Amino acid sequence: MSVARTGVDIVVAGHICLDVIPTIHELKDGMGALLVPGKLVDIGAARISTGGAVSNTGLALHRLGMSTKLMGKIGDDLFGSAIGSVLRGYGDELADGMIVASGEYTSYTIVINPPNIDRIFLHCTGANDTFAAADLQAEQLEEARLFHFGYPPLMRRMYENDGEELANLLSLAKGQGLTVSLDLAKPDPSTPAGQADWRMIFVKALPYVDVFLPSFEEILYMLKRDLYEELAAKHGSDLLPLAEGPLLRELAGELLDMGAAIVVLKLGEHGLYLRTTDDAERMAALGKGAPASAEAWRNRELLAPCFAVDVAGTTGAGDCTIAGFLAGLLKGLEPEEALIGAVAVGACNVERADATSGVPSWEAVQARIAAGWSKRSVELALPGWTEGSAGLWIGPGEV
Repeated sequence: MSVARTGVDIVVAGHICLDVIPTIHELKDGMGALLVPGKLVDIGAARISTGGAVSNTGLALHRLGMSTKLMGKIGDDLFGSAIGSVLRGYGDELADGMIVASGEYTSYTIVINPPNIDRIFLHCTGANDTFAAADLQAEQLEEARLFHFGYPPLMRRMYENDGEELANLLSLAKGQGLTVSLDLAKPDPSTPAGQADWRMIFVKALPYVDVFLPSFEEILYMLKRDLYEELAAKHGSDLLPLAEGPLLRELAGELLDMGAAIVVLKLGEHGLYLRTTDDAERMAALGKGAPASAEAWRNRELLAPCFAVDVAGTTGAGDCTIAGFLAGLLKGLEPEEALIGAVAVGACNVERADATSGVPSWEAVQARIAAGWSKRSVELALPGWTEGSAGLWIGPGEV
């Protein structure tokens, strides 16, 4: 049986789940008052939404006006039907690429989120664990320009055997001539994903990755776990203020040496860092989603601070920032414009509590930037860096 052509610019694949978020009233005696064996707890209506990289990055791209297809793996169960229903609410075409696995169960998360108490996530990985290169049919990629894959640390087949399946999947997409981008999620250190040899996984996978977009904390954990644990012991769980220029450059340099062409490190409220290869041949091989001027992207090092906003929630902020960056890349922008667009989309996202509803059209984002939207000051240590136009900071290698 033939597979219909996509007719889209970008395919977003990887982890997807159903989020079930019950309304829980304020607990005067803390979370312990809720989790009592045999107790009946009165709660309110549940909000149902989709989560994961496929949903967050994919729907953000759709809201920006990009022609997008989503490709997550779900079971043929009620939760899978619910995910399909949610996605079709945004557009029938968004659900057309979902992989429905007979006999498997759909990933879901129960979010226990009482007022004024840290959330608890009860997560089932479900069909995400069996996502494999064989689930990706080359015919589904024929008309696409970019293939984005998200959250392999939450998908068992992707990190088993030192990432052999992940490399196979990315190789398939790259072999179709697409630009390939990859995003991560930080695994629980106590799980098999947290104990996997991520350096070896990257050695296998990154030769097929044109744009690699992890967070600073994720990549620090995966490449320099001893340093990560040392810093966490001294400074607590928030290590973003320690993302100094030399460490960012070192981490990005390792990833470029492993094969990536463009490395983008998410720095939360501190902005977005970019470093690109100086290899002209590698930059020329970006694929169908390459910018108009590959030379303008070669050997660059930039940091874009965040825009100033009132934060309502940070759910999906990194995923939406990625969506903004990929949209700018596909629109042929130069790296400065792509970075500014990315942090602007991320800023729009955090003005709403949920994952994607704060993202407007690309044109609305650009109009807000043009109107003089103010930026946050940079608080990171950037020795040797200089401030350039539009509030961007330029690495010492470019000066």
